[in-house]
Amino acid sequence: MTDVSAEVAPCWADAELGAALCAVAPAVLGGVVLRGMPGPVRDIWLERLRELLPAEQPMRRVPLHITVGRLLGGLDLTATLSAGHPVAERGLLVESTGGVLVLAMAERAARATVAHLAAAIDFAEIVLERDGLSRRTAAEIGVVALDESLGDEEHLSPVLADRLALCIDLRSLGIHDVGGVDFDPAAVLSARARLPGIAIGEDQLRRLCGVAQSLGIASLRPSMLAARVARISAALHDRVEVEEADLVIAARLVLAPRATMLPIPEETDDQMPQDPPPPDQSEPPPEDTDAQDSAEPLDGQELEDRILEATLAAIPANLLARIKAAGKTMRRAQTAGKSGTLQRSHLRGRPMGSMRGDPRTGARLSLIDTLRAAAPWQGLRRSRRHDAMRGRAAGSAPRVLVNRDDFRVARFKQRSETTTIFVVDASGSAALHRLAEAKGAVELLLADCYVRRDQVALIAFRGHTAELLLPPTRSLVRAKRSLAALPGGGGTPLASGVDAAMMLSDVALRRGGTPTVIMLTDGRANIALDGTQGREQAFNEALEAAAALRVAGVRCMVIDTSPRPHVNAERLAEAMYATYLPLPHADAQTLSRAVQEVGRGAGRSADAGS
Repeated sequence: MTDVSAEVAPCWADAELGAALCAVAPAVLGGVVLRGMPGPVRDIWLERLRELLPAEQPMRRVPLHITVGRLLGGLDLTATLSAGHPVAERGLLVESTGGVLVLAMAERAARATVAHLAAAIDFAEIVLERDGLSRRTAAEIGVVALDESLGDEEHLSPVLADRLALCIDLRSLGIHDVGGVDFDPAAVLSARARLPGIAIGEDQLRRLCGVAQSLGIASLRPSMLAARVARISAALHDRVEVEEADLVIAARLVLAPRATMLPIPEETDDQMPQDPPPPDQSEPPPEDTDAQDSAEPLDGQELEDRILEATLAAIPANLLARIKAAGKTMRRAQTAGKSGTLQRSHLRGRPMGSMRGDPRTGARLSLIDTLRAAAPWQGLRRSRRHDAMRGRAAGSAPRVLVNRDDFRVARFKQRSETTTIFVVDASGSAALHRLAEAKGAVELLLADCYVRRDQVALIAFRGHTAELLLPPTRSLVRAKRSLAALPGGGGTPLASGVDAAMMLSDVALRRGGTPTVIMLTDGRANIALDGTQGREQAFNEALEAAAALRVAGVRCMVIDTSPRPHVNAERLAEAMYATYLPLPHADAQTLSRAVQEVGRGAGRSADAGS
């Protein structure tokens, strides 16, 4: 227990110091990335920050699914319709000016929310250009992003993380690791008063930039934020200027969590010069004026080395492994999909705002957005109506005057249907083994199709042509019946099989689906498209057909079914920009897992190839 406490105590000390630094000038630092799951430790930290902030500074929470109107402000629809002229309402950013916003579940925040928060941090103002309103309002805020990421698939948006100076990790802390209090609100107020008079030297800035460069930090913003943290640290510790301890704090809390590499030593052990023999202690050291003159640059280098050493002590031991995993996650996130690609729809799916349109075309009318578009013009329209009705019989005027341009229709987004197309080489003596594996994989995949709404199709090529044995279906009974009498033997018309997959993929694309082609073959084509024999011509035609799949943007996987990996199968995968998987001893379970990974986008995206 003693060893664990010794390791954890500095973590809470840094967390408490971060709360005090943020309380001094939240808008100057941008805010804090607070990593950790909901629990008493995180609640204590947030309560500590609330205690250190002055009473007049608000601390508000930002819901995960907050609307743009509530965040930025906009038209107060009820007041506008009652008053007959535009009435604006204040957004959450304006209401929290001078204080702190707590962003819950920041790793899942919408892009629009992240963009507006980043703009407010950069420019300290809100530009409102919507609903017939045009205004600029000051909004100096700090953001506490609550990062609740569980694994490598979730991460905080780099756009927001790059603008928040402090990074505090509470995941390794328990309730028993929470220590005492070192700062009070009076110290925070005193630090605020001293902060404008504290400057950081040019040499100190150079040292911080050198440490950032040694840690592989490409952005310049962390170095600027580290300089601000050093100034605030000096003010908080009642210093008149930035000292070495302040630079160490800045590097530990700002630069260390952003490190992407470990520093490369300038010299190896073999290249380092040998130490000179120790001087004779009986004789006084000689006075060397040249050495005294060159002491200043050496002191600067020693300062940078000390800062870097203190920063390395704060870097987690598994830094490189986490960075590598994060890179894989970002690449996977660019092509991942649960059941297909996202598409826009006018009838069903997840709402994604509204647009100007005519509801008579079949789209759904967005009543609130329609009234919001019509509200700013009610005063003008009523005066025009009054002038037009002058001299006529008086009638009851409608409460809200709506024109054709005011109509707004709802927009939705939904995932398209995924069709997994198996293209099986049914030729040769090994066909029975490969077909049995394909049958088992199709049956296993169909069990998931009921949940993911996927379809499965099967194409077999043998002899001189390719044949569609199983059209796209979700029916398990129909799949078993079609697979029962799967034939085998004969030549290898590889080009015909690729062409058949291309035609079926084109049908799925035209219907708005997302096709995925899985080819099981050894790549040893010997039958051309015209039915003649010839390995070279047959393989060249197969490569041309594979290039068409690549241009169409279809995700593909080539499973090499040879006893040993064959170069033809690998060349075929390169031609269609597919994932190549040598699998000489595949079973149904292994094949099913590989196909599911490709269906989720684990393979290379065909869009990148095109």
